[in-house]
Amino acid sequence: MSDANLTPRKLAARIGVAPKTVERWLADVELIPHARNRVDACQALKVDEEMIWPKAVQDRLKSGHDRELVQAYPYRSACPSTAWGELIEGATDEIFLAGYTNYFFWLEQPAFADTLRRKAATGCRVRFLLGNPDGPVTRQREAIEDVALSVSTRIKVTLENLERLGPVEGLETRLSSVDDAMNHVSLSVFRFDHDALVTPHLARLVGHDSPLLHLRRQGEGGMFDRFAEHAEELWGRGAPL
Repeated sequence: MSDANLTPRKLAARIGVAPKTVERWLADVELIPHARNRVDACQALKVDEEMIWPKAVQDRLKSGHDRELVQAYPYRSACPSTAWGELIEGATDEIFLAGYTNYFFWLEQPAFADTLRRKAATGCRVRFLLGNPDGPVTRQREAIEDVALSVSTRIKVTLENLERLGPVEGLETRLSSVDDAMNHVSLSVFRFDHDALVTPHLARLVGHDSPLLHLRRQGEGGMFDRFAEHAEELWGRGAPL
């Protein structure tokens, strides 16, 4: 304050608080003002927030398992298609699409088939885990969603596009087992190396209306690993096509 040539009263007037408020800040180093007041005080004093209230800065930094959460979207459709495209392009070792239908990739990603061929040709493992279009869980989900573009139709969109691709070394497709179908339809996991986009499917909502989490692996046993293990378990019991 002395460097800025400000007294507590002048600082209080500058940032629009009572003089006693500034005096409390000075008397109690553990007291952290509201964010707006901190910003205004730092501007008035021409210093960084970390210099005056380092704990406030530390509290904003993620230090636990939540540090793996890159972004959260209330709807899968709120995640830009460009974000999906960047993750696909950035993957060099692993692309694992464990959604129940995966049909939207063919609609939203330009030249998706060519991208898959190119990725597989450079050594990236590409996997599709799909629900069984003729399975009982698929029929049950269709009745719940009650939409024109049915679950089985969406699965068949992916199967038809994969068939057009023909045999591609490094690309594998499986249908989840009957016993795993309910777990599969309720949670989609899309993995791109150490990034994953996860959608827990809500009640009667279709995938694009359900929330989405973007996770990035930071260590063992975190959220990324938990969801990746879930997808791998379903894959292990799936039926190859």
